[in-house]
Amino acid sequence: MGVTTVKAMVIEEYGGPEVFVEREVATPEPGMGQVRIRVVASSVNPLETKIRSGLVKTGPELPAILNGDVAGVVDKLGPGVSDLKVGDEVFGCAGGVRGWQGALADYMVADVRLLARRSPSISLALTECAALPLVFLTAWSALVDRGGLQAGEHVLIHGGTGGVGHVAVQIARHLGARVATTVSSEAKADIARKLGADDIILYREESVQAYKDRLTDGRGFALVLDTVGGSNLDRSIEAAAIASRICAINTRSSHDLTQMHAKSLSLHVVFRSLPLLHGIGMDDQPRLMAALTGMLEQEAVCPLLDEQRYRFTEISDAHRRLEAGQATGKILLLR
Repeated sequence: MGVTTVKAMVIEEYGGPEVFVEREVATPEPGMGQVRIRVVASSVNPLETKIRSGLVKTGPELPAILNGDVAGVVDKLGPGVSDLKVGDEVFGCAGGVRGWQGALADYMVADVRLLARRSPSISLALTECAALPLVFLTAWSALVDRGGLQAGEHVLIHGGTGGVGHVAVQIARHLGARVATTVSSEAKADIARKLGADDIILYREESVQAYKDRLTDGRGFALVLDTVGGSNLDRSIEAAAIASRICAINTRSSHDLTQMHAKSLSLHVVFRSLPLLHGIGMDDQPRLMAALTGMLEQEAVCPLLDEQRYRFTEISDAHRRLEAGQATGKILLLR
């Protein structure tokens, strides 16, 4: 490429959304099994707001370039890469944590195991593919790999129009489950129905016991996916059937597990950054990305995109919108 520096949005200290600054950084070079991507889009995940604030200590060393989700075009191949070529359109969740540069830059280096090629059979625009990787991988890992979801089971997904939740609804429906989901309003209920939810729960208006009685004759759900965390895990325990499973993606909290014991429940915690942070499961990532591309090719999954989109230089505003609870679905970022 011949350019020694590129532009990136960087945090040089932890704090509020205002800590992002634009800087010139060294152009990354791909190593063994890696490619360099000319970035076209990314998306915002709650993890990035927690890294930025200093709450989660798994981000890159300061000054840090955040964001795991990326979509772009392969610009350069590292040694040992044969499955991709220069010019391929790719997407994945490939950085933004300790040891890995994130996507908020003109160029990003990524391990090919973390990427999928956008084939001609995928109709979703490349930029919009950037909204799916982390949330899909999280939802699939929770429902399928950890939760063992089976066709015909009744699954409860908390937060059915959120980032992970809206994808989880689509995955569960695709796999033949009966899908119940919690939402905060009638407007979000309509969105959840369009995504494939069978049963809608307005959680502000109906108690856990009430919707258990209404939807399961009081028995509870075979599988509960908790995307909310905090005190909502207690509601997940209450909603679960005896000898059933709970999967959670936000468990930075303390709870009384007495009812878990009484009901002989299993709890599975999913933290999708482990492959990047520790190398555990890296060789399994192509299988997970293949599940995503397979559903995209069948048009069985589509991102729910927030109405507001931002440029990389407006990342501070995107964080403010997400943290204020104003976003519905994923916030897309365009370079």
